[in-house]
Amino acid sequence: MLKEIRFQNFRVLKKATLPLSRVTVIVGPNGCGKSTVLQSLEILRGPIPGYDRIVSVDKRDPGDDVVAKYVWDGPDDSLATIAKWGKDGVHSRQVFRGRSEVASPNACEEFANRIRVFKLVPIQIAAPVQVVPHAEINADGYGLAGVLDNLRDSTPEKFDVLNTELAKWLPEFDRIVLSVPEGGRKQIGLRRKQDGLTLAATDLSDGTLLALTLLTLAYLPQPPSLVGLEEPDHGVHPRLLRRVQDAIYRLAYPEQHGESRMSTQVVVTTHSPYFLDLFKDHPEEIVIANKDDNGVQFQRLADRPRMDDILPEGPLGDLWYSGLLGGVPAEPVQP
Repeated sequence: MLKEIRFQNFRVLKKATLPLSRVTVIVGPNGCGKSTVLQSLEILRGPIPGYDRIVSVDKRDPGDDVVAKYVWDGPDDSLATIAKWGKDGVHSRQVFRGRSEVASPNACEEFANRIRVFKLVPIQIAAPVQVVPHAEINADGYGLAGVLDNLRDSTPEKFDVLNTELAKWLPEFDRIVLSVPEGGRKQIGLRRKQDGLTLAATDLSDGTLLALTLLTLAYLPQPPSLVGLEEPDHGVHPRLLRRVQDAIYRLAYPEQHGESRMSTQVVVTTHSPYFLDLFKDHPEEIVIANKDDNGVQFQRLADRPRMDDILPEGPLGDLWYSGLLGGVPAEPVQP
């Protein structure tokens, strides 16, 4: 699991440290680096983009290196993966224990290879897919039908539990149906409880498709090592947000649900005060991003002074929205 990420000249994050837990919910104004954090997680796993796509816009002088240091949690707190970009175009990503490079392959790289970051798009979730072994959900949600088809065939007991949960999330429906509309491709449908009619994915609401994808992620037999979710509350009805939180906690705390698999670390960004309010009892999981003339700084809510006095004053979402906790857009200066 990742303990923190330290940024230097990384887009809007000129010099910032992001603390991480099993579940981390990041809130803040637009342009404060929430999406940048998720991008940095993808860099840990995949191809390294060029210097010009990463460097802060006001840090283009010669000699300004860009660095993302991923510090791993564990008994050896000197273990870190360091991604570094130079103005000369040279970049690297290496795992170090102290100052010594760790040989490949290693546990950090295995964790990194299983990181997945999602910014879900309903039209992609609904798209028919060609079924392949070991299907995965893409970053935009494409491929969900293939994942559900594999789940039904390889672990039918999981698929049955998923259908039971579906009826709790979306009481209008009682079953996931996988049809073959054209060319051997599989498409998602949901069976309506009242009359047994199956609605094709293209006839389902955006919120229903988003909810189904989040629910499926929580019930995968072997989910990713880390899941990044960009605004999972967006497009989902506020009354479903508790279910979304339950899915996140199921990923992060499998031992509390009778599962023996490894925990999935979850990093979430949100603008929703309703969603944030659900985490009031876990201020250690909330990170506030504040942006000023000196750049962006991250602070865990539990580390703020006087939180024991502030939290009882009202719903957490209201406290954040009011600006009392920071992490909101700056007010315009009056002439």
